[in-house]
Amino acid sequence: MKKILVTGNAGFIGMHLSKKLLTEGYHVLGIDNLNDYYSVDLKKQRISLLKPYKNFSQIVCSLEDCNSINSVFKDNELDCVINLAAQAGVRYSIKNPRAYIDSNITGFLNILEGCRHHKIPHLIYASSSSVYGANEKVPFSIHDNADHPMSLYAATKKSNELMAHAYSSLYGLPVTGLRFFTVYGPFGRPDMAYFLFADAIKSGKPIKIFNFGKMQRDFTYIDDIVEGIVRLIRKGAPKPNEGWNRHDADPAASYAPYRLFNIGNNRPVELEYMILLLEKYMDRKAEREYLPMQQGDVPVTYAELDDLTGYIGFKPRISIEEGLLSFAEWFREYGRL
Repeated sequence: MKKILVTGNAGFIGMHLSKKLLTEGYHVLGIDNLNDYYSVDLKKQRISLLKPYKNFSQIVCSLEDCNSINSVFKDNELDCVINLAAQAGVRYSIKNPRAYIDSNITGFLNILEGCRHHKIPHLIYASSSSVYGANEKVPFSIHDNADHPMSLYAATKKSNELMAHAYSSLYGLPVTGLRFFTVYGPFGRPDMAYFLFADAIKSGKPIKIFNFGKMQRDFTYIDDIVEGIVRLIRKGAPKPNEGWNRHDADPAASYAPYRLFNIGNNRPVELEYMILLLEKYMDRKAEREYLPMQQGDVPVTYAELDDLTGYIGFKPRISIEEGLLSFAEWFREYGRL
């Protein structure tokens, strides 16, 4: 039975991925610090779905706790590491920047060091669509420059990509980075727009719609994200690209065992349409409050997926209509709890 370390397993993506791996017979070792960035009760509910599996174990600690992370790698023979733990959120990074350096930079360094010293066969880590920053060429391509982040959160995620490449180059560590695009679904993050909108509709409060409604997001249902990650685990470690050209460097590949992919839905959705669907599924009208663009935000996200499709056959299956219906059904039950 292969043993996989999933950091951030009490998080939205981490819980769903862990559950899928457990059902497929992997042993999952989860790490999470259960911080209070949003509801700790929700995080505990997620973990409660994993505890019944005999092939699951949990450690509560922070990535920046170097001694604890060292012990995790020393005490466990790991076949793969999935690093999903991070301080999330664009706007919170403006208010509390040090949290992002601690978790996303120092914490990620501890993961890289653990993988390096213990010869981990494959590290898969979470990046973000936010790294595209000021880019306006769409769809966003992993082959394009992404050096103009518009928030510290985005800058830490871009830093993770550079740190991962350095370790891959220096130590031959096989690494795969994934730029996630607006993941949604049951047990999602309460700070995300779709969750905030649903909560406002339920409570009869105004929905704050930024950029006066002229926003598009490449909403990606959680099951599609999990399927992509599982396929990458099965695919195994990336190999060096022998045809990589140092005079015309492709940022998505390398002479090192390093790959970088978008993972999204490839179908941007206007926020107004998403709100209309929530109104329909919740059988309530939303009160709208239109506001200017928020600092650090971008008007559109749109994932180019050709590379990931060619590499593992990944194609998103869940439409926004089907996915939001599943979320709304879960949200009604969550509200009662």
